[in-house]
Amino acid sequence: MDLMNSMTVFVRVVGCESFTTAADQLGISTTMVSNHIRGLESRLGAKLLHRTTRKQSLTDIGRAYYEQCVDILSRIELAETSVREQRANPKGLLRISAVVSLSAHTLVPLMAQYIETYPEVEVELIFSDEVVDLIEGGFDAGIRYGDLPDSGLVARELGKTRLVACASPAYLERHGAPESLDDLRRHTCLAFHNTVAQWHWKFGSGESTAIATSGRFSTNNMPALRTAALEGLGIAMLPRDLANADIREGRLRPLLESFGSPGRPLHIVYMPDRLMTRKLSSLIDFLVAHFPK
Repeated sequence: MDLMNSMTVFVRVVGCESFTTAADQLGISTTMVSNHIRGLESRLGAKLLHRTTRKQSLTDIGRAYYEQCVDILSRIELAETSVREQRANPKGLLRISAVVSLSAHTLVPLMAQYIETYPEVEVELIFSDEVVDLIEGGFDAGIRYGDLPDSGLVARELGKTRLVACASPAYLERHGAPESLDDLRRHTCLAFHNTVAQWHWKFGSGESTAIATSGRFSTNNMPALRTAALEGLGIAMLPRDLANADIREGRLRPLLESFGSPGRPLHIVYMPDRLMTRKLSSLIDFLVAHFPK
């Protein structure tokens, strides 16, 4: 028999001081109540109750066991109540992995709004341009750019981030500005390195054109790629939201804008779970609704 059910029956019998009354309250037969008690006594190798035709009383071992059962069942009820509350109301710690380029420009302001909306949720936001294992890293979700491999994760698209080819005025003064996509082949380019260096750049919306570029610098960190472009090392393909301030201030110049660039999809990914926590579902719904499209 299930141990917790037997403990529940035992506690009810002691409280009612009657097998029959306990059976009525639990909606089971008196015989089933007796079976639960006998099962516990057999499991423990000790008598829990003195029983006569008129009354019953706890043995010394039974009294100690009864107190422990009351404590255990109370703790279980408290744990279940806590889980139900968390599923009903967003509460607790959310650990999120996100790409570095989102750090100060888009994601943090959104997280500030989310935390204000859900004051019982704590957010731990870990930035990395490496693709992390959510389970191994202890993350509830990850926010990732680009097309996603088949990893068994559930993905919800948050939006698309436009890329822009850009370079510093110093680099353009030395090497000139490319006027066509083919011109990129003779320029020094800078690559984002995500698993492998991405030297093939795509332009155009809809049917895109891929151009093979080359250079002597790549990095797995978007802010570092931006810094390399600012230092005049070459032409970089940067997320528009990361480069916008530099373009406005003249530190970077956008290039080949008439050719357009495809948007890179941005997804929130998480493990499939039929019983998703309310804190995670609230974050997913919030980001899908509020992320800039």
